[in-house]
Amino acid sequence: MSVDLPVLELTPKTKRAAGEPCCEPVVYPDVQRDHAIRMAEVAKALGDPIRLQLVDVLRKHAGKVCVCELVPLFDISQPTLSHHLKKLRAAGIVDSERQGLWAYYYVIPDALKELSAWLS
Repeated sequence: MSVDLPVLELTPKTKRAAGEPCCEPVVYPDVQRDHAIRMAEVAKALGDPIRLQLVDVLRKHAGKVCVCELVPLFDISQPTLSHHLKKLRAAGIVDSERQGLWAYYYVIPDALKELSAWLS
C-alpha cells in the first residue's frame, strides 16, 4: 500500500540586511521594566527556603513577632536569622520595630499583593 505524501519545497536560506529583524514578536510583555524589577526583588528574596518560612510564620501571626521567638523555629544561628530578615526588609516584604533590646518583625500587608496578583 502506497501513501502519497505532499512534497515540501525548501526555500534557500537568504541573508537579511543588517538590523532587519528575523521575525515579529508573537507576544509583548504586559509588565513594565520597573515593575518587573520590583517583582523580581520580591521573588528573589522569597527564593530562599528559610525566608519563605519566615514570611509564612510572620504572615500567620496576628501581630509583631519578636526575633527571640523566631530563633527556636529554625536550625540556624541568630545572626543568620537576622541576615535573612534583613534581606526580607530590603525587599520591602517585612518591617520591624525596636522595643528595648529586641526587634519585632511583621509582614508589610500589601508587600506580596503585587506578586500574588501577577502570578494568578
